[in-house]
Amino acid sequence: MKLWKTLLAGAAMFASVAAAHAQEINFGIISTDSSAALRQRWQPLIDDMEKQTGIKVTPFFATDYAGVIEGMRFNKVQLAWMGNKGAMEAVDRSQGEVFAKIMYADGTEGYYSLLISNASSPYKTLDDVIKNGKKINFGLGDPTSTSGTLVPGYYVFAKNNIDPRTYFKTARSSNHGANLMAVINNQVDVATNNTEELNKLEATQLEKAKLVHVIWKSPLIPSDPLLWRKDLPDGTKKKIRDFFLSYGKDAHEKEVLKNIYNYGGFRASSDAQLLPIRQLELFKQKVQLESDANIDAAKKKTQLAELDGKLAALDKELNKTK
Repeated sequence: MKLWKTLLAGAAMFASVAAAHAQEINFGIISTDSSAALRQRWQPLIDDMEKQTGIKVTPFFATDYAGVIEGMRFNKVQLAWMGNKGAMEAVDRSQGEVFAKIMYADGTEGYYSLLISNASSPYKTLDDVIKNGKKINFGLGDPTSTSGTLVPGYYVFAKNNIDPRTYFKTARSSNHGANLMAVINNQVDVATNNTEELNKLEATQLEKAKLVHVIWKSPLIPSDPLLWRKDLPDGTKKKIRDFFLSYGKDAHEKEVLKNIYNYGGFRASSDAQLLPIRQLELFKQKVQLESDANIDAAKKKTQLAELDGKLAALDKELNKTK
């Protein structure tokens, strides 16, 4: 009996420690700009979150998207905001799970990938870019960025059989904010970007925004998701979910969201929002495989059939969500 009581006491103590630990989380914020700028935008929301949930929230900044994904993998990050491509990796290998997504101030739930140049640049159209590759210094996005890499990688590069690393005079990767400034300052000729970043510049520095020319605009991309680690306690998840899904109702909260990226609030979501992104990734692989002349024909046929099977399975999953 004494041993049983000791075991129960130990279990209770363990549960108490686990519960206390769950009340402290690290919030991973992807590197779309400098850490100082991101902290300034997100800290007011984090402060409100701490007050309303009772959870201690520490922002986690990394120099690239992979840092946040790896942070979640090793449980250094329990909550994160990231693009869809990064979220796909976090779900697949970092115990991540989508529970909400961004809603913009105008009520839309998506954004667009862009190719941009300086307004004074001779490169005005996508055709100009494709025809003049060897003259162009190109600004690529972060390798794990949805709008900076995955979407233009398929719609611009894969569809035109272009490897951007070798096609252009030079090609370098950076975050959206750095690429935007590089175009404005004529440090690169063309760069990937997105409507979130450009809208933010138009709202804060209109004269600089006038120096940006949009060369190409993608189909709509689902808005950025919020993820948590699957192993967070249910009670903690409920507090986090309730906070985000109810945030943005009063004047103070609306101003906080506006200052982040002209956000209007958050809506419930799930891993299903990543299905179109998974399709893009598979389509890109298929196009690359089809154009690869160095692979054995039989092996290529087998691999293409595997990709077609995966795409068909994704179509079925998408149809279930409609």
